Amino acid sequence: MIIAIDGPAAAGKGTLSRRIAEQYGFHHLDTGLTYRATAKALLDAGLPLDDEAAAAKVAGEVDLSNLDRNILSRHDIGEAASKIAVMPAVRRALVEAQRAFSRKMPGTVLDGRDIGTVVCPDASVKFYVTASPEVRAKRRYDEVLSSGGNADYAAIFEDVKRRDERDMGRADSPLKPAEDALLLDTSEMSIEAAFQAAKMTIDAELNRNA
Repeated sequence: MIIAIDGPAAAGKGTLSRRIAEQYGFHHLDTGLTYRATAKALLDAGLPLDDEAAAAKVAGEVDLSNLDRNILSRHDIGEAASKIAVMPAVRRALVEAQRAFSRKMPGTVLDGRDIGTVVCPDASVKFYVTASPEVRAKRRYDEVLSSGGNADYAAIFEDVKRRDERDMGRADSPLKPAEDALLLDTSEMSIEAAFQAAKMTIDAELNRNA
């Protein structure tokens, strides 16, 4: 069983994905980390971030079973990842790796920007998790403060809007809901409520195929 979860940054899809994977004993992949892992490998090797062939080669060698969220969350890695994520050859290499991961037994949960539309269009269940830009910026702001950092809400809000425009406007695999995805708007919905809604849909699919 493949569960595809798409949505913009800070909508709650990562938290929801990990919760679902834990509930059903499925493998989980945050596909955004695959781009960050590629970027980190390029930075570590001192390779240029504008060499598409080199980036694609590195992307094809990334170990998807060993992605450290804490290390890969670094700001410089995120900046580098956004530069290579627009390269078609890099996207092709990582989509191939993500598809291979999706075939793991007994099931997988993949979250990202184009899972239900590009990576796994035949996924058993698809969700599109979203929230207003204001709510998502506030979550990021609170996250930074809770970890002891300094944050500027206005700057984070602008960053969220810029990222949305980039993700939704790119020519290759733009962020958009799959036609058959269930929409979960977490602007005023708790993650627990989103999880219960997702669980109902997944259980129904499992029962249908039992």
